[in-house]
Amino acid sequence: MRVQVVAVVFAIAALEGASAQTSKNAHLVEMVTRMAKIGRAGSPAFSPDGTRIAFVSDQTGVPQVWVTTIDGGIPAQVTKGDDPVGRVSWSPAGDSLAFSLAPGGGMNTQIYVVRSDGTGLKRLTDGGKETNNFGDWTHDGRRITMGSNRATPSAIDAYFVDPASGERELVSNNKGLQTIEDVSRDGALALVSRLRGRGDNDLYLLNLKTHAETLMTPHEPPGSFSGRLAPDGRTIYLDSNKDRDKAAFARIRVGADGKPSAPQIIAARDDAELGGFAIDEQGAIAAILWNVAGRNELAFVDLASGKSTSGPKLPGEIAGGLTFSKDGKRLAITIAGATAPPDVWVLDVGTNRLRQITRAKHDGVDLAKLVRPGLVTFKAHDGLGLSGWLYRPAGRSGPAPYVVSFHGGPEGQERPSFRADYQALVAQGIGVFAPNVRGSSGFGKRFVNLDNAALRFEGIKDLKDCVDYLVTGKIADPKRVGITGGSYGGYMTMVGVTFYPDLFAAGVDLYGIVNFFTFFEHTEPWMAAISTTEYGDPKTQADLLRDLSPLGKLDRIRTPLMVQHGANDTNVPVVEAEQIVANLKQRNVPVEYILFPDEGHGFRKEKNRITSTVKMVEFFVAHLVDGGAAAGQLTNSHR
Repeated sequence: MRVQVVAVVFAIAALEGASAQTSKNAHLVEMVTRMAKIGRAGSPAFSPDGTRIAFVSDQTGVPQVWVTTIDGGIPAQVTKGDDPVGRVSWSPAGDSLAFSLAPGGGMNTQIYVVRSDGTGLKRLTDGGKETNNFGDWTHDGRRITMGSNRATPSAIDAYFVDPASGERELVSNNKGLQTIEDVSRDGALALVSRLRGRGDNDLYLLNLKTHAETLMTPHEPPGSFSGRLAPDGRTIYLDSNKDRDKAAFARIRVGADGKPSAPQIIAARDDAELGGFAIDEQGAIAAILWNVAGRNELAFVDLASGKSTSGPKLPGEIAGGLTFSKDGKRLAITIAGATAPPDVWVLDVGTNRLRQITRAKHDGVDLAKLVRPGLVTFKAHDGLGLSGWLYRPAGRSGPAPYVVSFHGGPEGQERPSFRADYQALVAQGIGVFAPNVRGSSGFGKRFVNLDNAALRFEGIKDLKDCVDYLVTGKIADPKRVGITGGSYGGYMTMVGVTFYPDLFAAGVDLYGIVNFFTFFEHTEPWMAAISTTEYGDPKTQADLLRDLSPLGKLDRIRTPLMVQHGANDTNVPVVEAEQIVANLKQRNVPVEYILFPDEGHGFRKEKNRITSTVKMVEFFVAHLVDGGAAAGQLTNSHR
């Protein structure tokens, strides 16, 4: 049964001026709105001469492409659309920018080119419902790499696209989910990644003239690899966890016969995983990021000698988007942290001097006064070591109300990134605990695979272990614990309120799975194809998926519940939310449902982020702080 629901999208003026709100709620709305409006910038890309940099910023409310000079000039907006831009890259050969765009926020991403002054905008993909994954420019700037399921919905084929004519050339097809990782400088070879199942892929070297291909990464599954070609085309630098638990920086030599050597480890750490790398155009230096329990550390590797040196201390806990200028003298980085929204910085490689290029707006919010989380560790029910980030409300003594927040993925990782919703909750006296239960990435190959298929029941038990940690440590009041999460975190939210109906005082499900059968039926076909090893196969493991699905246990719900979803979500389609709402309404169980008609998987537009965050915080304040009377009033007024 499909539920017709009017989208609840509140203008901020209406929120502030509603006569039914108390002055306390008006203050809450104002404060949370300021938090939710904090901007972000990322996806840095140098111009060929290194004097300008393109980036993606949401300072106008929707992520768009901007350009600025590296000496800190006034940014110029390049694109001015209503749909969010994902990533931008500057052609190494001229003034063209290529970028990905998500129509309606959905997963049917499209690829465009535009000149840096905003003229010459052109779509290179079909503009339909197909998924198009933007790769990058080739080194000569003549072609753009991409993946698309336009031919086979359940597979992503690898293509070149001509930015001038829009003509596509098929590189490799019908062999799983494919990505062109790199193309040799002479255009003769392509390094292609093929994902067979979540957490397991291989790299192949393809001869673009003969179409012959050679497996570069033979391994016993699971194994994860990403790579870049050296300028000579005979060396592959890669992120590899072959024959090891934690990913390391490695190198493969390609012999005269085209056969690969075994991976040679260049840089590895026992206490950290490789969290990304970039190679300069000269093939002389690699910039690498180490993921140390969620925090990043920057280092450099001299590729001739293999010698590693530490980079400067970063002004934030998290970094990404590593991009060298064409001359190799500068490195662009997106840096963020718990008290700092994402911004673009540029490092002078010779002097290790960092300069901030963008400054995300944070009107009315003193970032220095925001709460930094602490990393805590504890044991699960079976003795497995778990960890999480604890955001403690200031000035509290004794057990406080807490919200346990689960990340998506499930292979994601909770990290000390900037979260407006966390900071807004803490400002209202509600602590946040953001754990990494089994199945999270960043802690090695074994840990990330500990929740596959039937092992997911152990991950569900981890959920209760998180609450037990807070309660036994007298951190949280056992009667005032809430739960939330997005995507797979939304699934965990629904698991929490159904598997443990007496554990939580309130729950907010953000675009989560509730029924694995409808998920596999309605999600993107390529997503379904790679997800059977993670969740289970609906054709052969129906009983398992039925037991793991919260849908059959919705009659256990006693927790006040809010559901938020995007109408254009094709990853976790809106039918998941509709099943929850239909079931609870049929049984006269109060549920608040907020549907965003112009969003997909996640909320990227400022007005929607404001609504989502304000309503979430109001909901948790009502149920964890103010008590049942206020909770009933709020819930009933927005059903």
